[in-house]
Amino acid sequence: MDLLKKIENRSATVGVIGLGYVGLPLVIQFVKAGFQAVGFDVDPEKIKQLKAGKTYIKHIPVEEIGVLKNSGSFKATTKFPLLKHADCIMICVPTPLNEHREPDLSCVLEAADAVAKHLRKGQLIVLESTTYPGTTEEVVRRSLEATGMKAGHDFHLAFSPEREDPNNKDFSTSTIPKIVGGYTPDCLKVANALYRTVVQKTVPVSSPRVAEAANLLESIYRAVNIGLVNELKVLFDRMGIDVNEVIDAAKTKPFGFQAFYPGPGLGGHCIPIDPFYLTWKAREYDFSTRFVELAGEINNSMPYYVVEKVSGALNKRGKIVADAKVLILGLAYKRDVEDTRESPSFKIVELLAQKGALVDYNDPYIPNMKKMRSSDLKKCSVPLTKESLQKYDCVVIATDHSCYDYQFILDNALLVVDTRNATKGFNRNGNLVAA
Repeated sequence: MDLLKKIENRSATVGVIGLGYVGLPLVIQFVKAGFQAVGFDVDPEKIKQLKAGKTYIKHIPVEEIGVLKNSGSFKATTKFPLLKHADCIMICVPTPLNEHREPDLSCVLEAADAVAKHLRKGQLIVLESTTYPGTTEEVVRRSLEATGMKAGHDFHLAFSPEREDPNNKDFSTSTIPKIVGGYTPDCLKVANALYRTVVQKTVPVSSPRVAEAANLLESIYRAVNIGLVNELKVLFDRMGIDVNEVIDAAKTKPFGFQAFYPGPGLGGHCIPIDPFYLTWKAREYDFSTRFVELAGEINNSMPYYVVEKVSGALNKRGKIVADAKVLILGLAYKRDVEDTRESPSFKIVELLAQKGALVDYNDPYIPNMKKMRSSDLKKCSVPLTKESLQKYDCVVIATDHSCYDYQFILDNALLVVDTRNATKGFNRNGNLVAA
């Protein structure tokens, strides 16, 4: 029985490497669609949680994990030799940047090497991790073909970029269109058939390179436009103009404009990282992505701007930042998630601490501050009470969690610096500084 038929009648076994924000929702969809599925991860704690029917990603409810646990169709494991039993394998591992802001493909290479050790004829291998154009063909294919088998002949190879947006109430794994690029037409046919079983719409493209480039374009588009409004935010602040009011007015135009909003910097697993994958690859072609790099510079500068606003606001109240007690509200990179990857809050904490401020934080989703690439600060979330708010010289709203009572914060804090326009519509009591 060939792989297409096995996909069609749901007798194919699906393997997902990496059970994080991308891999876990994906494997849930395959189990719901009637497939046998195996989830692989190097973190034994994740495997333990899944086997116990518990969730370790807050926006994925425990009921969804119960689907896996009770289906009888799912196995979670750290044992990669079980890859040989999977007919279709999706690689959903992190692709961060190293300390030099260059692509770190170590997790992709480790996953590809693990697949190669257990590769058999007829399997489908799909890379989902965001990366630069050419990775699937130049890196993953090379590793798999070291076995002597050939992509497009002995096994199928494709790239289908993840498009997860954690805690987005409007879109889910199954409702977001899925781009699919195959190494050969037959590879595309098989990969497209697989994804059509779990998503409402697939978008076939001519090659993995096109799919990889499209994935980067999506993030770069947002990074550049956010960089634009961040730059205008600094300019309009000097001109005494509220940038958020400007954006709200401009977005009433029914064509030719899409609203993007400024903030304290960029965070998450895509927008702050993906553009640098393209700028790095562009050097191979003797090309400088000046527009993209400029947006990156602007967005990376925003935590410094926030700290300047904090220092200025304190100075106006006769307080220097070196003696100040500062509370940061929110470590997560966006509202209502526990994800801290590339969060600008860490840089803000680090910069304030370097200036001598005594910095604490509160984040209901993050009880303990984890070590990040740019910071080894370790703290615990402090309670958010009337008494605790009043002991700080400045409270900085860095992440606009919906669970925060902003009127309570404004009523009790001595000084509030709002980087997210979270206090719009509240009685600001004269103690607010927009940043």
